Amino acid sequence: SVLCSAILSSYLLGEWLNLLGKLGCMLSLVGSTVMVIHAPEDEEVTTLDEMTSKLKEPGFLAYAAILLALCFLLIFFLAPRYGQSNILVYLTICSVIGAFSVSSVKGLGIAIKGFFAGQPVLQHPLTWILVITLVASITTQINYLNKSLDIFNTSLVFPIYYVLFTTIVIATSIILFKEWVTMTVIDIIGTVCGFLTIILGVFLLHAFKDMDVSLGNLPQVLQNEEQVPVTRDDKNILIEVDNSSIAPEDKPKVFMLCT
Repeated sequence: SVLCSAILSSYLLGEWLNLLGKLGCMLSLVGSTVMVIHAPEDEEVTTLDEMTSKLKEPGFLAYAAILLALCFLLIFFLAPRYGQSNILVYLTICSVIGAFSVSSVKGLGIAIKGFFAGQPVLQHPLTWILVITLVASITTQINYLNKSLDIFNTSLVFPIYYVLFTTIVIATSIILFKEWVTMTVIDIIGTVCGFLTIILGVFLLHAFKDMDVSLGNLPQVLQNEEQVPVTRDDKNILIEVDNSSIAPEDKPKVFMLCT
């Protein structure tokens, strides 16, 4: 979806995506793929009671409180001031809310399987809490994603949103199911390298979005322009003459008198 959105927005909507932006998209996808490959598997949770016990753990409650505080800060303070000019504000809101939507979807998936297995999931309060959370989070995501698409370039919105959303979801899954306990050193290194690759991709995508760089004009961009003559002051001339063993005839000789 990221590559298709970037390509189609360039050809159908006339939005500009230069060579560095395309490389940024590819690096973001590669980094996300590396993170997913090295992420440990989810701990098996089969009932709503097990899911409830996971959600009630102090570590996840603290993490959820931090995400909610960050979300409220972005919505009520930063979005009215910087949402129209900074692409990361709206997309960060969508990504942070995405942590709750993905967790709700996983819990509702367990509830649906339990419903077809004959379990009384409709009487369980967690089912309705997850439904309300899912509806609220998806509505908020759609709202701010549409705002971002109305203001910023589509080829920039979707790759950055994909990267932020994937990172938040993986972090949520690790904290909720304590996957970091079972991670090996190789998986930790792979996850960190994938995350750094994502950061590099987003940097290329966002920092150089206004540069006119393509395969066609790349030799001209890399070609050195005509050197501008350097103006040297008297101090540089004195040092050069003093350090030279034989002063040219056309240069003035400098004598130093010591008292």
